Amino acid sequence: MKQLLKYNFAIILVLFLASCSSDDGVDKDEEKPTITVNYDDGFPQACEELKRGETYNFRALVTDNQALASYSLNIHNNFDHHTHDDQEGNCSLNPVKDPVNPLLIVENYSIDGGPTSYEINIAITIPNDVDTGDYHCAYSVTDQTGWQTRTSVDIKIVD
Repeated sequence: MKQLLKYNFAIILVLFLASCSSDDGVDKDEEKPTITVNYDDGFPQACEELKRGETYNFRALVTDNQALASYSLNIHNNFDHHTHDDQEGNCSLNPVKDPVNPLLIVENYSIDGGPTSYEINIAITIPNDVDTGDYHCAYSVTDQTGWQTRTSVDIKIVD
């Protein structure tokens, strides 16, 4: 009898705990945001050459099913020929070299109001004294629940 009572108590406890939910009827966000530079105004495209001393508008479209929160732009050298998981295109690479004065840009921005779509548009001037050669331009976007997506393209800085 004690065994049966313990068994019934355990089943009731499991059913009670299983019926508890912290969702409160709210759908969970299980979708990552999207990011693309593959549209008419998207910049830079894969294998794009950027000239030292020139100013460019770095543009990408980002979307989310619920609400966007932030984005970042990262431009760094690829003198060692490393890759990123999502890179598109096969660009010809210069010989491997050691950086002397490489361009490094890491910028983070908030997206106010939680829109579901947003166009990143950041004006960047390429300094005259940075190393020329192979670089990566990487965009990242995060939604309000913390999902993040990244994309990167090969670019070159030239004279």
